[in-house]
Amino acid sequence: MKPIIRGRAYILGDNIDTDQIIPAHYLTLNPAIPEEYRQLGRHALAGVPEAEGGLPKGHIPFHDPQTGQSSYNILIAGRNFGCGSSREHAPIALNAAGVEAIVAEFYARIFFRNAVNGGYLIPMESPQRLCEEIRTGDELEIHIREALLVNHTTGDRWKLKPLGEIAPILEAGGLFAYARQTGMLRS
Repeated sequence: MKPIIRGRAYILGDNIDTDQIIPAHYLTLNPAIPEEYRQLGRHALAGVPEAEGGLPKGHIPFHDPQTGQSSYNILIAGRNFGCGSSREHAPIALNAAGVEAIVAEFYARIFFRNAVNGGYLIPMESPQRLCEEIRTGDELEIHIREALLVNHTTGDRWKLKPLGEIAPILEAGGLFAYARQTGMLRS
């Protein structure tokens, strides 16, 4: 896990569910196959509707229409990010799209655990409603150990909630890597 994540913000609203993150018809893609893993990334956030609490009206697309790739590696969301089914493809698709971290007010428990257990991305929480303070395209820095978010576009800074007990799991690269590292599982 990098100590500092730098990148561009992409803003989402409340209750972004796993079917919005990766619609069900893409679940036949196998993330263990490199080309299919890339396809999951190209379809990440394909189900998020504009102006229904998901994306602000007139939003900027998450993917470049020419390449299918995203230039946003930090998501800023509202409440209850990752609600819905226990779809483990959701954090995988975001990771395949290049997302390294999400800052949300709070997460659905199953999405949070899937993100941490697989070591796919860093789920930070904010006591403030940052999805109304930060704009898509803002240049951000997340200082993981200090639990600090810096917006270089505006100069604003916010204290985030520390990762706490999940930090060593993310540092190891996921739950199985952590279990092997600590001797809970044999290598």
